[in-house]
Amino acid sequence: MTIKQISIFIENRKNALSELTNVLAEHKISIRTLSIADTNDFGIARIIVDNPDQVQAALERSHYIVKTTPVIAAEIPDESGSLNKILKILADNGRNVEYMYGFTGKKSNRAFMIIRCTDIAATEKVFDDNNIKMLSQSEIEEL
Repeated sequence: MTIKQISIFIENRKNALSELTNVLAEHKISIRTLSIADTNDFGIARIIVDNPDQVQAALERSHYIVKTTPVIAAEIPDESGSLNKILKILADNGRNVEYMYGFTGKKSNRAFMIIRCTDIAATEKVFDDNNIKMLSQSEIEEL
């Protein structure tokens, strides 16, 4: 079960990130989680939102280069060692994590890890086989 992550390419310059978040604020978009990666010339903001198709359209209308990528949102206990258990299961099953970032839920004692692996279907099977809960897009909307 995957959710949609939106990657936004932004210039690596003063105010570029605030300009992006201004567009999101103008469209009343709530960001569930955000990750930023950068190089000397540009950055990539990766966001999880509750309405990715509408967000992508709004960003494209504002002249951003945007890409939607399937990722897994794994639910784990918000306690010491939980992430290590998940990563060990992935490693033991030959899964490579390209990148990940996380956030915690307001309504529960749970943490959520956004995980991008080289083979999403195989990773989903590993999670299913090990009873690791994956969130759906509709569950993201409820957070």
